[in-house]
Amino acid sequence: MVVPSKVKTGHLDDIQELRRVQPSVVPERYVRENDEQPAQSMVCTSLEVPVINMQNLEGDCGYQELARLTAACQDWGFFQVVNHGIEEGLLDAMEVVAREFFMLPLEEKEKYPLAPGTIQGYGHAFVFSEEQKLDWCNMLALGVEPTFIRNPKLWPTKPENFSETLELYSAKVRSLCQRLLIHIAQTLGISSETFNQMFGEAVQAVRINYYPPCARPDLVLGLSSHSDGSAITVLQQDTACVGLQVLKDDTWVPVKPLPHALVINIGDTLEVLTNGKYKSVEHRAVTNQDRERLSIVTFYAPSYDVLLGPLPELVTQNEPTKYKTYNHGEYSRHYVTSRLQGKNTLEFAKIPTIN
Repeated sequence: MVVPSKVKTGHLDDIQELRRVQPSVVPERYVRENDEQPAQSMVCTSLEVPVINMQNLEGDCGYQELARLTAACQDWGFFQVVNHGIEEGLLDAMEVVAREFFMLPLEEKEKYPLAPGTIQGYGHAFVFSEEQKLDWCNMLALGVEPTFIRNPKLWPTKPENFSETLELYSAKVRSLCQRLLIHIAQTLGISSETFNQMFGEAVQAVRINYYPPCARPDLVLGLSSHSDGSAITVLQQDTACVGLQVLKDDTWVPVKPLPHALVINIGDTLEVLTNGKYKSVEHRAVTNQDRERLSIVTFYAPSYDVLLGPLPELVTQNEPTKYKTYNHGEYSRHYVTSRLQGKNTLEFAKIPTIN
């Protein structure tokens, strides 16, 4: 995928190094405007995102769990899955190698640089100007499938079993995504293989986020508020502390980690395909004053050459077409060359309303 390479980002700190050398310092470029500061946000800790039991979903009484999945997609756009079939040992192994990578010396991690304006490697993504506020996060982003999107030079050779573990992990997550899309299609009353057949050789990418402790978590964001450009996203988060927050009814709801559960969310692509019946949801990550946090995110989306638009079965007289038809590769280019800023990227696909 071609993205602009001549991007002026200004100086970008490595957050772990900044924290190590000056643990009490938060540079001005990381301090958010008042309306974005976590301390100024409405947060509701009494609400919890739904939990879907995949074993029940695929069992004899699957219709009951399917009803819960329908409500989760329609009312939240976010849910956690348990009994999802990915071995706990593999989840643990992926977290171990991810953490080991971030604990390497800086000079080792800098062998895999995320160049300004690109979307793979180690560093800061989605930075396009010198004035832009930065996230309190180090990340490693890699293309996984199809293999032509990979940049082998950016796959770490340390720890030694990193690539092997990521390959195994990604294959299991890919299978989970395909299973989830079957059930999501069922909730919509359409053929269960609709999405899997349409997506072709689906695109899969991983982004591993490491959030060091921050002296002023009330002023910074670990990850800016955004929706995902994927069809669905699978998130594995450690249980050290709560960091992920989901926007529901103008209030931020923390997503409390469940051991070995995976967080699933609807991306922009499914919002378009469902003609807005299921919506992608803004989410963000906050930091912690005392604890680090690690998350492993998999983005699953159609092949770049697929034409996307609302499915005809979901367009009615009462629900006319809300989104245009476009090439998914075109939207992906738009997404990765835009700042993370709420759901602004989805404006690309919307049909303007006529007053």
